[in-house]
Amino acid sequence: MGAGLGILPLAGARRAGAIVILDSTWRAEGGRPGHETDGFRAHVALANQPQFAGLIALSEDDGAAWDDASGTWIGNFGGVGWVLTAAHVFKSGEGADTYLYRTRTGTVLHGNRLYVHPRYDGNGDNRSGYDVALVQLDGQVTDAGAPPLLYAGDIRVGLRIVIVGFGARGLGSTGEDSECDDPDDNRTAAENTVDAVTPPSARDTPDDDSGNWLRVTLRREAEGGGRLDGILGGGDSGGSAWARIDGRWMVVGVNASGTSDTYGGESFFARLAGVRPWLAGVLPALRFIP
Repeated sequence: MGAGLGILPLAGARRAGAIVILDSTWRAEGGRPGHETDGFRAHVALANQPQFAGLIALSEDDGAAWDDASGTWIGNFGGVGWVLTAAHVFKSGEGADTYLYRTRTGTVLHGNRLYVHPRYDGNGDNRSGYDVALVQLDGQVTDAGAPPLLYAGDIRVGLRIVIVGFGARGLGSTGEDSECDDPDDNRTAAENTVDAVTPPSARDTPDDDSGNWLRVTLRREAEGGGRLDGILGGGDSGGSAWARIDGRWMVVGVNASGTSDTYGGESFFARLAGVRPWLAGVLPALRFIP
């Protein structure tokens, strides 16, 4: 991905994906050479909490692997399921049928139709805040409980969020590492604290950030990082960021991009608040709070 978040361009910005966690947590959970996946047990348990049951895995190789991208089931409308994901996982000219879509219990569905936010720039520069797409599936999702609440209110710096998705895993000291991956299911989640919030911008010129994003940073425990903290790496773009607000879990953003997959790396999420009018235009029956 090119430059483009914030007031100044971010050098080396990259597509979002995997969950990268603290080395200290990985070791405490049993991670060690030859047992790399054990270190992710707490993050896997977090991802498998019932409120995140709508997490959808995407495969572009007919199901040979399920770590190409992620999405979130947001309800069944018109007799079929709909998935919220990132626009950038679809290259120019691609459609919803680029991927297969797998639900929590392994049901595989196909994509019928793709909707991409009109403010998203296909090159990705400066548009992470609008890196949002909707996919209409060819059948209903029946194993994810109730559709999630979508939060369209204000978000402040200091809010704790949970990020979920599929993709390569890694440690803050080394970045992504295939030895950490689970060949059967890479469903993983991490927490972090929002440290920047940018409202939508009225400008859509190539050199101006269009805003509407949230940011988190991976910090070591000694620098204030929490035990389950993590950031995005490369592989589960389109997954979701959640927050517990007024006692209820809600989707607040879509995994969009990041600067690196090691300590000090930042991850960015498209705010649902800024894309609510478009989402509601495609699916008027969506439930937003407030």
